[in-house]
Amino acid sequence: MPDATQSMEAIEQPAVIKRGSRFSGYLRAISAMVWKDLTAELRSRELLSAMLVFALLVILIFNFALELDIRTRETVTSGVLWVTFAFAGTLGLNRSMAVERDRGCLDGLLLVPVDRSALYFGKVLGNLIFMLIVEAIILPVYSLLYDVNLFHPGLMAVILLGSVGYVAVGTLLSTMAVQARTRDVLLPILLFPVVLPLLVAALKASNGFLQGFNMEEIWPWVYLLIAYDVIFIAVAFMVFDFVVEE
Repeated sequence: MPDATQSMEAIEQPAVIKRGSRFSGYLRAISAMVWKDLTAELRSRELLSAMLVFALLVILIFNFALELDIRTRETVTSGVLWVTFAFAGTLGLNRSMAVERDRGCLDGLLLVPVDRSALYFGKVLGNLIFMLIVEAIILPVYSLLYDVNLFHPGLMAVILLGSVGYVAVGTLLSTMAVQARTRDVLLPILLFPVVLPLLVAALKASNGFLQGFNMEEIWPWVYLLIAYDVIFIAVAFMVFDFVVEE
C-alpha cells in the first residue's frame, strides 16, 4: 500500500505543477499586457492627456453653468461626477483599442499563444488604471471648484466599483466596435444602454453617501453595483474569444 500511495502522489504532483505553471503563465500574460499599455502611454501621453483635458473641461463647464447655492450643488454633485467619468472613460476606451488597431498591434496580440481572456483582462486593468488616475485628479479639482468634500470612504468604494464595471463592459464593446469605420460613434451607442443600470446605481449610491443617507438606503445600490460587476466580467470572460475572432 505505501508503494501505491507514493506512486499516486508521483502522478498527481506533475499535474499540480502543470496547473500552477499554466496559471502563473496566465498572470504573466496579463501583467505583460498591462505593462505594455503603461509604457506605451508614458511614451506618447495621448490617452491620459485626452481623458484628463476632456474631464477638466466638463467640470469647468458645469462649474460656470451651475451657479447654485451650496445645498443645491451638493445634490447635483454625484450627477456631474458620473457624467464626467462616463464621458472621459468612453473617450479613453475608444482611444485604447483604436491605437492597437491603427498601429497593427491588435493582430499581433491575437497571435500570441495565450488564452484570449488574458488579453481582455490585461486591457481591462490598463484601462482601469487610466480611468482611476483621471478620477484621482478630478476629485480634488471638483472639491476646490464646488467647495464640496468628496473624500468619503464610501464614495471612494462606489467610484471604484462603478469604474470596474464600466471598464469591463467598455473594453468588450470597444473591441467589437474597433473594426467599424464609425467606431467613434458606434461605441457610445453600444455602451450607454448597457451601462445605464450601472450608472444609475453608482449615482444613487454616491448621492446617498454625499447626502448622509442611512446605509439601509444605500446598500441595495451597492449590491447592484457588485452584482453588475460580477455578472458582466463573467460574461465578457466567456464571449471575448468569439468577439475577437469576428
